[in-house]
Amino acid sequence: MRRVTMDPLLAAAFTALAFVPWMATMGSQFGDLPQRPADAFALVLVLAQTVPLAVRTRWPAACLAVVGTSWALYQAFAYPPQFSTVTVYLAIYSVAAHQRRFRAAIAITLVAAYAVLALIVHRLGSPSDPADLAGFALMLSPLWVLGAYVRRHRADEVARRQRAEAAATAEERARIARELHDVVTHHVTAIVVQADAARMVAAPEVAGPALATIEDTGRRALSELRALLDVLEEPRSIRDLVERNAQPATLVEDADLRSLPATVQLVAYRVVQEGLTNAAKYAAGQRTAVRVSRGEDDVRVEVTNPAGTAIGGLSGGRGLSGLRDRVGALGGSVSAAPLPDGGFRLHARIPT
Repeated sequence: MRRVTMDPLLAAAFTALAFVPWMATMGSQFGDLPQRPADAFALVLVLAQTVPLAVRTRWPAACLAVVGTSWALYQAFAYPPQFSTVTVYLAIYSVAAHQRRFRAAIAITLVAAYAVLALIVHRLGSPSDPADLAGFALMLSPLWVLGAYVRRHRADEVARRQRAEAAATAEERARIARELHDVVTHHVTAIVVQADAARMVAAPEVAGPALATIEDTGRRALSELRALLDVLEEPRSIRDLVERNAQPATLVEDADLRSLPATVQLVAYRVVQEGLTNAAKYAAGQRTAVRVSRGEDDVRVEVTNPAGTAIGGLSGGRGLSGLRDRVGALGGSVSAAPLPDGGFRLHARIPT
C-alpha cells in the first residue's frame, strides 16, 4: 500500500507563498550579483523550486536535482529575491532524511555542484570573497546532519517496534502451546491409555481391531501434536531445518533474519520447508542447494535441485499454491520452474 504524505499540500503552500510580495525578503541570496528584473524564465524557475516538493519523500534525489538546479540558475541570473529559493534547504534535508541509496554519492555531487556554482558566480563579478561563499556552504551542512539524524532515529524506531512485535509473537506462541498441551494432549493421552487398557480385557475378536485402530490413531496424533508444540514454543531456524531434514542439502546464508518480523521469518522457513519436501519426493538422495540472501527491502530464498532431477507436476500442487498465498500476502512472489540442465529451482522474494 502506498504511503499517503502531505508533500503535495506542502508544495502547493510554498508555491502560493512564493507569490506573496512581502515573503520575498525571506528568500536566500547567493553571490550578491547585480539584480536583473524578473521575466518569464524567472517564473519557470520559481515553479521549478516549489512544485517538486510534492515528491520530496518519494523521490528525494530527483526533487533535489530539480530544485537545486533551478535555485542555482535563479542565483546565477541574479533575479530579485524570492521566497521560493528557501526550498533548496528543504530539498537537501529531504535527501538526507529519506533517500535510501547512494546518499554518499549524492553528497559528493552536491558539494561539487556547489563549487561549480561558486566559480560561475565569481566569474560573473560577484563581490563575495571565497570565504563568504564557503560560509554559505557550511550553513547548509547542518540540514544534511539533521536529516541523517531523523533517518537514523526513524530506523531505530522501526527496529524497536519489530523487536517488540517479535517478543509479543513469541509470548503468544508460548501461551498457545501451553493451552494446546493442557487441553488437547492430556485428553488424547487419556484416550490412548483407555483404549490400550480396554484392548487388554475385551474379547480380541470383538473389540480388538477397533481399539487397536483408536490406540494407533491416538499415538500418531500425539506425535504430530508434539511436533506442533515444538514449532509453537520456539520456531526453528532455517539452518536447523536443513540440518535435521532427511534430504541431503547445502545451506548458504548471506543474511541474518533474526532482526526481521516474525511473519517474514516464518514465511522464509516455509519456503525452504516446501522446497526440501518436494526434493525428498522427486529427487530423493540428491543434494539440494538452499540459499538465503537479504536485500535492502526484501529476503530472497532459493532451493535448487541438481541436474537430472527435474521435478514435475508442481504448478498445481497444494503445497506450492499455499506457499504462493503465504508469500503473496506479504506482497512477494514465488516462481518454480525446471532449469535448462534438467534441475529444478524454487525461488521466493519476500518483502521485509
